[in-house]
Amino acid sequence: MGSKQKITMSGTRNIIKWSLIVFVGLIVTLVSFGFWFMSLLPEPAMSQEEMKNTTPNDLEYLTQNAIPYRGKILAVVTSCAVMGNSGKATGYELTELARAYYVFEANGFEVEVASPLGGEPPMVQDSDDMKMFDYAFLNDSLAQRKVTQSIALKDVDPDKYQGIYFVGGKGAMFDFPQNKHIQSIVKEYYESGKVVGAVCHGPAALVNVTLSNGQHLLAGRTISSFTSEEELFLIPEAREIFPFLLQEKLVEKGARFNEGTMYLNTVSKDNQIVTGQNPWSTWEMAESMIAQLGYTPKKRAVTAEENSVTILAGYERDGYKVAKNTLLQYYFGQNRPIDYELLAVHSIVAAMQFNITKSFDLIRLLAYGNSLMED
Repeated sequence: MGSKQKITMSGTRNIIKWSLIVFVGLIVTLVSFGFWFMSLLPEPAMSQEEMKNTTPNDLEYLTQNAIPYRGKILAVVTSCAVMGNSGKATGYELTELARAYYVFEANGFEVEVASPLGGEPPMVQDSDDMKMFDYAFLNDSLAQRKVTQSIALKDVDPDKYQGIYFVGGKGAMFDFPQNKHIQSIVKEYYESGKVVGAVCHGPAALVNVTLSNGQHLLAGRTISSFTSEEELFLIPEAREIFPFLLQEKLVEKGARFNEGTMYLNTVSKDNQIVTGQNPWSTWEMAESMIAQLGYTPKKRAVTAEENSVTILAGYERDGYKVAKNTLLQYYFGQNRPIDYELLAVHSIVAAMQFNITKSFDLIRLLAYGNSLMED
């Protein structure tokens, strides 16, 4: 009996020993992979610290070839600071306001900012997404005065503006849908032919708008917004936190939902209604509003982030070889900047979704881009 017990204990120790060896080996492998993965990310042309000092005067898009005054656009942001009863902080998305703000300004439109409650609205600032235009907005004294002293929606004179833009941010899900002033302005603008734009969660402003003929505004309209897939990936308990999932509500109200790839640019244009799926749609959405207003959007240097989104969209549509060729063309043929960090983020998202092939392909793209810079 004692001999059997010794054999059993010896076997157990061997199992523990080899389990520890495998575990330590796995940790070492993961850490080594992590260091290698990070080594694929080049140093950005401008550091975050350098970008923090950007002002509007540093943006050639604004300072060169100024366009004469054409009118006003009203940007509407949420006043909601907390997601329902969850205790999670929220507000309007800075990038979605700042980038559209400067597109409108560069194209001759003065922007004024309104919110359901007026005054200083809560803001969401994601440091990983901050770029020159976003920091310029924070350092723009006029823009800051407009946003921190936003007009209460009840005090808005709709006749002053050629268009209205609903900025995203999860707070919009709570105070846009039931707001009677929003419903009234959107109805008036749609029926008079003025432009209505919204991005990400901003289309929540459209879900309860009824027209004079009794039909719902969204009936038969092609609309994009933050998708249910995007929402649930970031917040698995979203159904419990939000009053509804935006994609589902838009479809319920009769919209033809135009769903693009997760976290890539998708913009829908249905006459004077222009909507974008997520923050990466802000540039095109704002420029599409300018086009709908009857003007050719002012030429703008495409950002590194947008170039990476185009590469990623090419991968989704046509596969690795097309994405690789686009990256090569941008790097050598057109000298376009590329945001390699965005490629890395999408490879991680793919891995989290257990899409190993896609994750591996995007890592290959990173490695290829890294090799181009070393040559």
